[in-house]
Amino acid sequence: MIKVAFCDDDLSVLAEMKALLEQYRVKRNQEITYVAFQSSLELLTEIEKGVCFDILLLDVIMPGENGISIAKEIRQYDTTVKIIFLTSSSEYAVQSYTVGAYFYQMKPVCEESFFPLMDSVISECKKEQQYSLVLRCKSGITRIDLDRLEYCEVIGRTLLFHMDNETVLESTGKLDELCDQLAQYENFLRPHRSFLINMEYIQNISYKAITMDNLAQIPIPHGKCSEIKNTYLKYAFHRKQVFIS
Repeated sequence: MIKVAFCDDDLSVLAEMKALLEQYRVKRNQEITYVAFQSSLELLTEIEKGVCFDILLLDVIMPGENGISIAKEIRQYDTTVKIIFLTSSSEYAVQSYTVGAYFYQMKPVCEESFFPLMDSVISECKKEQQYSLVLRCKSGITRIDLDRLEYCEVIGRTLLFHMDNETVLESTGKLDELCDQLAQYENFLRPHRSFLINMEYIQNISYKAITMDNLAQIPIPHGKCSEIKNTYLKYAFHRKQVFIS
């Protein structure tokens, strides 16, 4: 389900956008939900609470603060939302890309231009969702590519996501719930109650530990070594990796 938000101080524009999104949902048979905000303060309050949107349609010129400034504040909490600016002036077009805008749509917004734009941005969102994970971190909301996740460990209520570029992202949650979320991906293995690893990054498996590419040592519980080795070998064979015995 794609979640869309749109923000404009003009009630007539909000009504038009709602009608366009409903037409798009029906004609394209897309599973989307949408919510309208008449003020940037309302929008920011929701985002600060941790509410996530996939797509944000944001008016550039609003009372008190322009959309570019609002987008900069939003980016402090959410680096993943696709921002599309709506405006009747091209004055801020260049600035819009300094906040990672997806597109700059001129008003009035009509079906002929809006539908292809939504096709494009929704397709992009779905691609990212297929093999990614959205985290609420100290730095805000961020999306990580699961291909780049080496392993995750839990310490208390803190989940530490170790990425392939040596970045470590902190989030709160339970490892059990994370394992359930990633159960559909065959490359993730839970060798220990406190660790979930990406088998693509295994360098070595010994009797006591799994050595990852970054040389991290993942402990193996007593009696689990053979089971873990067999799981890894099945995965590697499925991936058509070469073995030399």
